[in-house]
Amino acid sequence: SQLGWKFYDADDYHSPANKKKMAEGIPLNDEDRIPWLCALHDILRREDSSRQDAILACSALKKVYRHILVSGASAIESNQPEQQGENAALKILFVHLDGPIDVIAGRLEKRRGHFMPPELLKSQFDTLEPPSAPENFITISLEKSLPEIVLEIETAIFQG
Repeated sequence: SQLGWKFYDADDYHSPANKKKMAEGIPLNDEDRIPWLCALHDILRREDSSRQDAILACSALKKVYRHILVSGASAIESNQPEQQGENAALKILFVHLDGPIDVIAGRLEKRRGHFMPPELLKSQFDTLEPPSAPENFITISLEKSLPEIVLEIETAIFQG
């Protein structure tokens, strides 16, 4: 990436069962997504502990999904008080790329050899809980040019 940060695509970390389900046009549910999100948290935690900044492209559609990325499995066991130290929350800036469903559908159509069929897009919009306070996020229109988007993200990171 332009920042010299490590880049991860969350789609690479789905289980074969999840990929098969999506390829068949069946939307994933919380049960399918939670182990995947916990694995992604572990990757981010590992990078953080080696002082490596990282960018993760991920459809973290629900508030609880983003909470898992920040805090790991402890986000689900909410009866557990947040342990400090090693399990302190990761510092994550969520970048919500926002745009109309038809624009996103057009881009999905162009994506070749991917397991997610465009028909699943509506289910993702139905599930989406856009980030809101007190989450640490910015919202950027994906109808902007890529250089504009990158600049907005960099500005937010370096001002944060």
